[in-house]
Amino acid sequence: MARALITGGAGFIGSHLAETLLERGYSVTLIDNLSTGYLENVAHLSDRAQIVIETIMNEAVMDRLVSECDVIFHLAAAVGVFEVVNKPIHTIETNVRGTEIVLKTARRYRKKVMLASTSEVYGNGIRTPFSEDDDRLLGPTTKSRWGYASSKALDEFLGLAYHKEVGLPVVVFRLFNTVGPRQRGRYGMVVPRFVQWALQGKPLQVYGDGQQSRCFANVSDVVDAICGLSESEEAVGEVFNIGTQEETTIHALAERVIARTDSPSEIRLVPYAEAYEEGFDDMRRRVPDINKIKGAIGWQPRKTLDETLDEIVAYFLNGRMQDDTAGEN
Repeated sequence: MARALITGGAGFIGSHLAETLLERGYSVTLIDNLSTGYLENVAHLSDRAQIVIETIMNEAVMDRLVSECDVIFHLAAAVGVFEVVNKPIHTIETNVRGTEIVLKTARRYRKKVMLASTSEVYGNGIRTPFSEDDDRLLGPTTKSRWGYASSKALDEFLGLAYHKEVGLPVVVFRLFNTVGPRQRGRYGMVVPRFVQWALQGKPLQVYGDGQQSRCFANVSDVVDAICGLSESEEAVGEVFNIGTQEETTIHALAERVIARTDSPSEIRLVPYAEAYEEGFDDMRRRVPDINKIKGAIGWQPRKTLDETLDEIVAYFLNGRMQDDTAGEN
């Protein structure tokens, strides 16, 4: 039985990954400090998985957990635009120092590392869709938004350096707007916020002019991709995009959510300066090129955005109506 360690295991993606790995016959250990993860996400797994409530900054705990596993899925990171903008020190230190500890400990015991990254590393990329080897275009250091992108890029550099210099088996995967049940709107994730507002009949706040576009991938598809890459020897030492190419503007997303919830909500445009901070710099388009992962493991997304929205609506209607938008207009 293969043994997996998931950092950030009580988070949105981590909890779904844990379920899938258990279904595939893995022994699973989760570590999470519950800063953005929730015990309720994994409570149903408590009799099948080991759950450790601790920070990955605790090197003694990480040493023990890594020594007992075969593969590490490193998902723990600062998440959400609100967190990134309002807590830049926490963001950079968590991402960079946390990944350093994971890689250093993995090297000690020669364990495989699946390193989660983000489409944010592309910044305001010159061409779309984004390919793994494209040049990156980031904004100025005076904008804290780009600190997150830079910290995750440094994670990638460090992971690939460990592979190149000491032969550590590392796979980097860049996630593009993963959505699904259990995702919270508290940290700025747009889909759960829209769904909750629509179900409550509140205005859906669309930041900027709403014409910025994104591609929202279902978490079950994303987890299948991560698992497939983890079991591929050819993927080691490489970087892969994981996402869907079904593109929609944020304004159109709001319209779809209203339609699928049969909500009386209206759409309200909110300036970026009011939503985040003065001079906030957003990406106009974020679309992945997924040819590389298709060629490597034959993966491609299966679920449409409408199917995913229906799953999220059902999740909130099924007794999970936490108000993650408290204090918002």
